[in-house]
Amino acid sequence: MTQDLRFQNSLVRWFFTFGIALLGTGVFWGLDLPLPFLFGPMTACLFAALAHAPLKGFGEISVAARTILGVAVGASITPALFAQLPIMAASIALIPPFIFLIGVVGVPFFRKVWGLDTPTAFYAAMPGGLQDMVLFGEEAGANARTLSLIHGTRVLIIVTLAPFILTQFYGAKLTNPLGAPASDLPVAELILMGFAAFIGWKGGARIGLFGASILGPMILTACLSLTDLIHSRPPKEAVLFAQFFIGCGIGIKFVGVTWAELTRVVVAGVTYVVLLALLAAGFTLVVTLMSLGQPLEAFMAFAPGGQAEMTVLAIVTGADLSFVVMHHLTRIVLVIVGAPVVFRLMSGLKPRG
Repeated sequence: MTQDLRFQNSLVRWFFTFGIALLGTGVFWGLDLPLPFLFGPMTACLFAALAHAPLKGFGEISVAARTILGVAVGASITPALFAQLPIMAASIALIPPFIFLIGVVGVPFFRKVWGLDTPTAFYAAMPGGLQDMVLFGEEAGANARTLSLIHGTRVLIIVTLAPFILTQFYGAKLTNPLGAPASDLPVAELILMGFAAFIGWKGGARIGLFGASILGPMILTACLSLTDLIHSRPPKEAVLFAQFFIGCGIGIKFVGVTWAELTRVVVAGVTYVVLLALLAAGFTLVVTLMSLGQPLEAFMAFAPGGQAEMTVLAIVTGADLSFVVMHHLTRIVLVIVGAPVVFRLMSGLKPRG
């Protein structure tokens, strides 16, 4: 196949995927289901992927969508936030033992119950970002496809169940305003947000910042917020754009899944989520009983979902965005920095020079 034909085929698959996602969004919107711009494309792309439809990811567009959430988090970092740091630090201190218990439970679970090899079992258990865990696991000799499916399943299940838990058990509403319409925001602030999103993303990637698409914009926007140059979150339209492509990304992760993978690897991921949920519930209870955080924020802070997905849920529930994100950021940083070191120690390997 020539390069032109490959490009045309890729473009057709891209538009097909976009159409499927739009259809899902329309169905959820028409039925008045919650978060149609997130769950509509996610559900449609998931079923299409399981049906082996010719889907294609959105590449840089999906990455760009995550920068919007980085800007939203950064805008919530204000001088008033620093007054909350002592209490927040106390609950953040529970993140290391939380990760430790996840590893103690998760690695034997995947190794003994599901028969995965040690590298795959270790990185499947770690509650870090999907891309990072797949990359580190592959370098350690793990099965990258298995890791991708297990972590994709973890994110999918938690993002699907969290809204139900939030509404039924915490009395949360998923109707918090996503942000003001773009027409209501000062043009100067919109320009600054766009600048922070793009420069933060590309600048963070240039210096090797992990999670650059979220953390880079978050850091730059926080600076603009703390210097009184930005006073609001990204406009509603931008947040809906981010939801749409994040939803697509979750569903597309299951493209090409086989029946054997569905009945073994995906089922392993589903059962593991149950164990994670029990651990997260325990730590949520501790944080609540010790008055280290409100029940809603405590639940969202320890729910082991993806950072981008939990940011969306924090926005739509009206939760304290900085509290939720700081806990997830701490978890991801500790896992990314510590997991490779711990694995080498477990394996008796010397660190690479």
